[in-house]
Amino acid sequence: MIRNPILPGFNPDPSICRVGADYYIATSTFEWYPGVQIHHSRDLVNWTLVRRPLERRSQLDMRGNPDSCGIWAPCLSYADGQFWLVYTDVKRFDGNFKDAPNYIVTAPSIEAEWSDPVYVNSSGFDPSLFHDDDGRKWFVNMQWNHRTESFGGSPKSPAFDGILLQEWDPVAKALKGPIKNIFAGSPLGLVEGPHLFKKNGWYYLTTAEGGTGYDHAVTMARSRRIEGPYETHPNMHLITSKDHPGAVLQRAGHGQYVETPDGQAYHTHLCGRPLPPKRRCTLGRETSLQKCVWRDDDWLYLENGTCVPDVDVPSLFGAAPVENPMRSEYSFDGTALPADFQWLRTPEPQRIFNQTDRPGHLRLIGRESIGSWFEQALVARRQEHHSFRAETVIEFSPDTYQQVAGLTHYYNRHKFHALAVTLHETLGRCVTILSCNGDYPNGRLSFPAESGVAIAAEGRVQLAMEIRENDLQFFWQTEGKGAWQPIGPVLDAGMISDEGGRGEHGSFTGAFAGLFAFDTSGRGKVADFDWFNYEEL
Repeated sequence: MIRNPILPGFNPDPSICRVGADYYIATSTFEWYPGVQIHHSRDLVNWTLVRRPLERRSQLDMRGNPDSCGIWAPCLSYADGQFWLVYTDVKRFDGNFKDAPNYIVTAPSIEAEWSDPVYVNSSGFDPSLFHDDDGRKWFVNMQWNHRTESFGGSPKSPAFDGILLQEWDPVAKALKGPIKNIFAGSPLGLVEGPHLFKKNGWYYLTTAEGGTGYDHAVTMARSRRIEGPYETHPNMHLITSKDHPGAVLQRAGHGQYVETPDGQAYHTHLCGRPLPPKRRCTLGRETSLQKCVWRDDDWLYLENGTCVPDVDVPSLFGAAPVENPMRSEYSFDGTALPADFQWLRTPEPQRIFNQTDRPGHLRLIGRESIGSWFEQALVARRQEHHSFRAETVIEFSPDTYQQVAGLTHYYNRHKFHALAVTLHETLGRCVTILSCNGDYPNGRLSFPAESGVAIAAEGRVQLAMEIRENDLQFFWQTEGKGAWQPIGPVLDAGMISDEGGRGEHGSFTGAFAGLFAFDTSGRGKVADFDWFNYEEL
């Protein structure tokens, strides 16, 4: 049995690719580095993170990218003995423009080093590459129309100006031939996320529509000719929860079709699992997989007979999910960051962290402020459960209040809570809290613990946070002395969500638990972390 979501936590825009008995899913990573997550499975039930291919400066530099920009909607495919990955690096979010250059990289295997990117176009985001059975290749992406009041946080349908198609020449590494707008979308609007496939002489086009909030949907269309015209599905939408507020998997949309070697049909989609009472998706947009069937009319339908996605779905070979570990304990031995962790934007991680200066520890080098779009030392892993506890131990000796380091529940510069060790002019070394409660666009901080609690001038300090659905409580203790002490009031963990702050469509990544340091004095004060634990509650 497939248990959805198959990729919990921030894993949106799933593109699925089968090569023999191996299945791969690529998901968006936005401003988090390295770019694009690729998971692997052989049974469609249990998935393992195997690669983040955009890992060097020549491939990706997101310094200066606003929140919720960066890598949008990758498309993974296999043809001609190699893997192809198509993606957008979005450089602007607010206002009428998106500035969305699209690229292609290739590799002989998922685990190999991927090529430097080849630029394709910038006419819109969500690109996809289709390999036709006659050997020709076709590039599709949505077209962005800036001539509307389509500001970030309030998308308007006219800005989503249809799906463009153009042939790709793999020898010249360039587009060629006419550009055609092949699909204007359904009345739901906001057409994006196109994927093409071919079956029984039909070209099928699946798109994402309705925005990535609660009206999201997978819309399907088909044509005998790749350039159209395309007719829409009898139900218009293959997958959606927009008219079913009680469904467990909400915000269902944006996915891709895959077929097993014996012809069974599945379709990925992103989804969200909102928490009451405010319907905030604290885990961001996650990846799910639905069983489908082909009917006599040559249209694809969900096997359950509706358009509403299921949590439990029939699997191959009766495979069952292996339960995720309830507790993950991370040490920082060796030189490689644990695979679950990422950082923000910069292709020069050696400037913000290392595991060599002090072996067995993660050393963060304080740079710009928490929330910087350029160079901030913040290393974190995805929140995968509605309730969890995270703990760490820090060695940090600040000599000014401008030097701050600790533990954070982080979404973006406008939405985070942080438990920090710093220096106060009367308290001395202390533990305090910095919060930004969705204050867009100003990013004003609040200090729920006021000046904080004085601690010993030297020595290791343990920090912890417990998130129980919408509530967050921070704790601290001097290592080896006494018990855990709560600090500050219960905070709004539900703010650390897609819907927090600006609200739906204002941001669409996910919550992280991690470690940070900043030094706005410019002296690069270091903080050493010995270990980090994450445990589902």
